[in-house]
Amino acid sequence: MSETATRRRRSGGRAGHQTRAGHAAIEQMPWRIPLNPDRPVEPLDDAGVEAIHRGAMRILQEIGIEFLNPEAVEILRRAGCRVAGTNVRMDEDFVTEMLGHAPESFTITPRNPGREIVVGGRHMVFVNVSSPPNAWDMVRGKRPGDFATFQEFIKLTQYFNCIHVAGGYPVEPIDIHPSVRHLDCLREKLITTDKVVHAYSLGAERVEDVMEMTRLAGGLSHDAFEARPRMYTNINSVSPLKHDYPMLDGAMRLARRNQPVLVTPFTLAGAMAPVTMAGAVALSLAEGLSAIALLQYIRPGCPVGIGTFTSNVDMKSGAPAFGTPEYIRATQMTGQLARRYKLPMRSSGVCAANVPDGQAMWETSNSLWAAVTSGTNFVYHAAGWLEGGLIASPEKFVMDCELLQMIQRYFEPAITDTSDDAIALDAIREVGSVGHYFGCEHTQQRYATAFYAPFASDWRNYEAWVADGAVWTQERAHRIYKAILADFAPPPMDDAARGALEEFVIRRKEEGGAPTDF
Repeated sequence: MSETATRRRRSGGRAGHQTRAGHAAIEQMPWRIPLNPDRPVEPLDDAGVEAIHRGAMRILQEIGIEFLNPEAVEILRRAGCRVAGTNVRMDEDFVTEMLGHAPESFTITPRNPGREIVVGGRHMVFVNVSSPPNAWDMVRGKRPGDFATFQEFIKLTQYFNCIHVAGGYPVEPIDIHPSVRHLDCLREKLITTDKVVHAYSLGAERVEDVMEMTRLAGGLSHDAFEARPRMYTNINSVSPLKHDYPMLDGAMRLARRNQPVLVTPFTLAGAMAPVTMAGAVALSLAEGLSAIALLQYIRPGCPVGIGTFTSNVDMKSGAPAFGTPEYIRATQMTGQLARRYKLPMRSSGVCAANVPDGQAMWETSNSLWAAVTSGTNFVYHAAGWLEGGLIASPEKFVMDCELLQMIQRYFEPAITDTSDDAIALDAIREVGSVGHYFGCEHTQQRYATAFYAPFASDWRNYEAWVADGAVWTQERAHRIYKAILADFAPPPMDDAARGALEEFVIRRKEEGGAPTDF
């Protein structure tokens, strides 16, 4: 068999990602936006959905949410909400009216229109690990994040076709001063990737800078930038029952310019939310819906999504847990309510393990399948997350991308082919009860595309594995990560757009960047 045919066999008949040298460091599926063909799992019956909804509405009406942003408070006061200091209470009619403006789905178009993503419906996009302060790999161990490591993760983000969004910083580069960190990081993202990018809502200057950098990188006029979504932000509430100043400020700025905002409360049952799943989900929804109502009042129809980060804690230590049965059910329950409100939903691929071991993979697999079974549209931290979000690991990134490719293969409709040819009566008759199917014509015709073959796993028996060097999965992933970096070439970029981006970054650095106090 030729080398090309061998590569096609290993990749399930799909071309590998071509590098500068013209060969593939690994084989992977082509770029696509997956469609989830399955009906979502619904642990709540209709009465249960309405009970959670009523609970969220009563929280908003009777208890209220603290909005720690005077502008947001004044806007909601004008909207007819009841305000007492920073506490805002809103009626169900108001919330329902505002949700009625929100789109059920939207697209985000980055500088390369071929990397456009759809958020909503049955679409499911995956985002790189975002925001850990530390990194870990097999050679250097655990260490604080730096810009060189940040750059490595951005290359992995661009390389893997199963990663659709360059979300938050995959590791925080603390060797760059916070006042200009966003300028260096977004410049790197916009040049090294051609995928959708994200702005942290950490003050007006950072948000405005990222929107302008995205506009310049795409060679867009101001009108073209605002005509459709080009980038996004994700904001978190400060559970329980608070929204802080900078995140609200950034969210309102994006909404006014028609850029998407995902609102994701981070509620841990037993810590920042009631210990019951029903109470934790109701609290999370109340926090999320209150911010979405604000954004829809500011600009009706602006693109928004509801997020869930509801899990449980270890009640002995207080440490967060992920990929647990409670996490799975909370995600599925939130999915039911998101569909009730006709909002796109965000969840995450997360774990609490400290290294990319068995625990890391079963917890991540559980949380990714929670996303699949809940009907999630936007999956944060889909590759590279460890230690409850305190560590980003390139080996874990590679291993997670294997899981993501398996999920995408699972989604492919060809697997459910029930035609006469697929049922293969002629092949069954040919082989009978004494032969095998390796050599029959039916198999040979489908040899290259019959099954998915992973790049990070090894489907050989123990003796063959040992004889060939016995490489553990973690070590194999390390080698793949290093091979990707060695062969990486950035995507093309218009010279004029790149020049304008570089000039903007230089100017903003000379001006001092962004303040570091809020």
